[in-house]
Amino acid sequence: METATIILTIFAITYIGIAMGRIPGLKLNRAGIALLGAIGMAVFGGVTTADAVSYVNWPTIFLLFGFFVISAQLRLSGFYDKVAEVIAGRLGHPARFLFILMAVTGGLSAFLNNDIVCFVFTPIVCAALLRKQINPVPFLIALAISSNLGAAWTLVGNPQNMMIGQIAHLDFSRYLLWSSVPVIFAMFAAYGIIWLLSRKHLQAPPSAQNESSQQTYPFNRIHTVKGIIILVTVIGLFFTSLPREVIALAAAGIHLASTKFRTEDLLGLVDWPILVLFIGLFVIAGAFQSTGCGEQAVHWLAQGGFNLNAPGNLILTTTVMSNLIGNSATVILLLKVVNLAQPVTPYVLALSNSFGGNLIVIGSVASIIVVQQARAMGIKISFWDFARLGIPVTVAAVAGLLGWVVLVH
Repeated sequence: METATIILTIFAITYIGIAMGRIPGLKLNRAGIALLGAIGMAVFGGVTTADAVSYVNWPTIFLLFGFFVISAQLRLSGFYDKVAEVIAGRLGHPARFLFILMAVTGGLSAFLNNDIVCFVFTPIVCAALLRKQINPVPFLIALAISSNLGAAWTLVGNPQNMMIGQIAHLDFSRYLLWSSVPVIFAMFAAYGIIWLLSRKHLQAPPSAQNESSQQTYPFNRIHTVKGIIILVTVIGLFFTSLPREVIALAAAGIHLASTKFRTEDLLGLVDWPILVLFIGLFVIAGAFQSTGCGEQAVHWLAQGGFNLNAPGNLILTTTVMSNLIGNSATVILLLKVVNLAQPVTPYVLALSNSFGGNLIVIGSVASIIVVQQARAMGIKISFWDFARLGIPVTVAAVAGLLGWVVLVH
């Protein structure tokens, strides 16, 4: 009983810290908080080394690492910068540009790291818009929103979906087919809402800068083609019975054995804090599950009339929690308590964590990246700027998802 109390205390402090994004007096970010929580579980909560290793879903970590290396190779080859420049050259008609921007961003985010897509696209798109005297704010918000929506389309679009796919043993092709309708609906709804609410606010602010100090990479056609061929091969193999993490690791191995890019350059672009965050959260959630309190909480909610496994309730819970503690922490926690034996549950969890991340600016890492990148160029995207577009888009996307669940189940 004493051990359970200690575990619950560490769990609560960790998740409160993750929700706040910091711990007063310390220079910790969310990854550091999760790692500190995992260390606390080992030191004070009686979690042994064997327990900690068993709590971590290593196939998810390996899959994530593999895709980080795949994405890093494409970035070093100049692929992202080239695509962003091509998009930025389509500014003749703002409505058409918005559509192209969202379609390309969503498509790339479905198969590559959506955080990297936002990181590279933001300054290039922002500078191009400012040169045309067009307000970049609605377009940058659209960039963040479409990256989150597109990432929901596949089981490799973001770290949360990778984790859900691995733990729930989801079939890649079945999920792709099931998710296509709600994702396409959400994308079109987002485009319509953003253009409708922004078309009269396209005058650029006078204080903005036209250039960014962000490092760019020269376009290398040969290595870009190599990276795309390997990515397409990886996605194709996902439709087979081969383990996805092994496929991704094999692709990463090919890229690491490069004649062009140094190992330290490739590994330098790996998002190590995300991997640390996931490992820490796995340990924390595993220790929490060992107390049995998660199942008791779900049972208590069911007795009160709130069935967490009902699609509508799960969508609502995931959306709210994703904006309080982040979608990664939300998914890892919910995976420990929801009934994954229900076929629709992991699908709903995968889509709603991405859709819900568009509600407010702190709902996803991609949105935060866009806001920070824009600020460096003198463009301020306020909490209200984002919420004015993000809230109606999220409501429409979530409504479409719920309607799709009702229709097919």
